[in-house]
Amino acid sequence: MNRDLSYPEISIVIPVYNEEDGLAALFERLYPALDNLHTAYEIVFVNDGSHDRSVSILAEQFRQRPDVTRVVLFNGNYGQHMAILAGFEASRGEMMITLDADLQNPPEEIGNLLSKMREGYDYVGSIRRKRQDSVWRTYASKLMNHLREKITNIKITDQGNMLRAYGRNIVDLINQCGEVNTFVPALAYRFARNPTEIMVQHEERAAGESKYSLYSLIRLNFDLVTGFSLVPLQLYSMLGMLMSLASGLLVLILVLRRLFWGAEAEGLFTLFAISFFFMGVILFGIGLLGEYVGRVFQQVRARPRYVVQTVLSKESSAPDEVRTIME
Repeated sequence: MNRDLSYPEISIVIPVYNEEDGLAALFERLYPALDNLHTAYEIVFVNDGSHDRSVSILAEQFRQRPDVTRVVLFNGNYGQHMAILAGFEASRGEMMITLDADLQNPPEEIGNLLSKMREGYDYVGSIRRKRQDSVWRTYASKLMNHLREKITNIKITDQGNMLRAYGRNIVDLINQCGEVNTFVPALAYRFARNPTEIMVQHEERAAGESKYSLYSLIRLNFDLVTGFSLVPLQLYSMLGMLMSLASGLLVLILVLRRLFWGAEAEGLFTLFAISFFFMGVILFGIGLLGEYVGRVFQQVRARPRYVVQTVLSKESSAPDEVRTIME
């Protein structure tokens, strides 16, 4: 596909949600790091329904650097990955870099990802060299990464790190997808012809707290597994067959025992325990099936994945509009 030569070579996509305390520090490091690359770039900030002053801070930054800054404003909170997808839609670069706004991913590492992309790779993931997260979160993440790889066959070493590079061919394919629930790096890995990963530095948050609670992390991993694999359903089907076989053998043993040795009252509690175990497995299966049915239900409703309130860009934004947003 031929693209306008005036388009930038790289686009940086940054989701923003309640990051007012850290945005100034991000700007101080991000723009100089990109200027030092000596290539045409643009930065696309996507405000994901922030309730603090993030919107006015982004609008002010756009006013100061309209040549390389674009701001997409959602009318509500739709999640990090929906924000990345909106950023992809608004971006024009040949290579895309996704970056968190909390400065845990150093902007100075962007050049390393671009160098790897220029070697011919169409997707470059990153692995945090020394994670600055809590101990429980680090080990829980490693465990979920291993489990997810076994189930989905998606080989992403560090799925929680959003510092990644995507080729335009990958982004165009992602933009064609209409999935309501998705995980952008996993989707990119499925589409990539030549993916790779590199080691990057990891820092503590510049300000604020993580927006991902324990429940959110569990929910994200559950969505990832059910969104990219049928293995959980297949495993449960096999478990059901094994339990049916075991139940049949147990009934046969109990019948033979009654015929030759007589009934034993104390065996009643054993039967209760077995029944409760089977009921627990059945309820788990109903919940697992409900996850897949729920995903289908959300998809067939065909509602918009996100709603863009406005886009601040040099081509389309009037001074009055920027001033109104800043107020």
